[in-house]
Amino acid sequence: MRYQSKRNSGGGLWRLAAAAAIGAAVYMGYQRLDGTVEADQIELEAESAILVDASTGEVLYAKNADVPMPPASMSKMMTEIIVLDGIHDGSLSWRDTVTASGYAAQVPGARMGLKAGDVLTVRELFDAMTIYSANDAAVALAEHIGGTEREFVALMNERAERIGLSDDSEFGNASGLSRTDLASFAGSEAEKDTMLTAEDTAMLAGYLIGKYPEVLEVTSRRSVKVSTSGQSLAATNWMLEDQPYAYAGNDGLKTGYTPSAGYCFTGTAKRDGKRLISVVMGAPDKETRFTETKLLYDLGFGASKRSILAAIGK
Repeated sequence: MRYQSKRNSGGGLWRLAAAAAIGAAVYMGYQRLDGTVEADQIELEAESAILVDASTGEVLYAKNADVPMPPASMSKMMTEIIVLDGIHDGSLSWRDTVTASGYAAQVPGARMGLKAGDVLTVRELFDAMTIYSANDAAVALAEHIGGTEREFVALMNERAERIGLSDDSEFGNASGLSRTDLASFAGSEAEKDTMLTAEDTAMLAGYLIGKYPEVLEVTSRRSVKVSTSGQSLAATNWMLEDQPYAYAGNDGLKTGYTPSAGYCFTGTAKRDGKRLISVVMGAPDKETRFTETKLLYDLGFGASKRSILAAIGK
């Protein structure tokens, strides 16, 4: 089976930008790994998942991977891309200052603690959004770049089309919160919910780390310090070194949670020159999103059949 982008139907090519070959078009199909457990022997609790070899584009595992679901804060990967676009084309500088609006100061969920009128650099906001998943940082960046969150969302959807995400992808706001979370805040864009398939989320992650591999220097950090308060905020990725679900080679990428999305995680890990990208959506709790990502990593890196089956109780 091969996937075809509905927005970019170039011969059924699914463009997964790997760190070694940004922008290269690769065919992706369901594969099984020889000598280890077969992919169809793994049963995940997550509602949707995918595992991709980023170097070759092979899909090593998929479950409901073409079903649109709310991705929660994993959608911030698109916000990261647009910020990095600006840094690279010169329209933004890491040293540019951003003044937090009343909306940014009130947006709910994970926050770095912005108050209206706080002034921080693009660098500080980007790091807080990427490492801690701060919604207030995401909104502040969106308003700084787009003027309003609505205009920024238009940029997000236009960028999705250029990357080649399917017509099933839809970005509704800069943070990944649901529209009901944002409807009461002046200045918010709450017309639509963000929806992504696991396939599109993996493509988004592949494009991000392929075009801007320096983002891994940020996503591999275990904390971020907030200049306005002096406090350190711990990374939400619990698979980094010295974290509860540490996995050797993991250096990113993005967690997510809302009541409608469940617990989500887009992860990436590299061993012996091989990079994997995994997406888990709709896990029942924050621990499961990491334990099931570990199973996918083990599958992709060729862990022994015995160890994988033992992990899933078979």
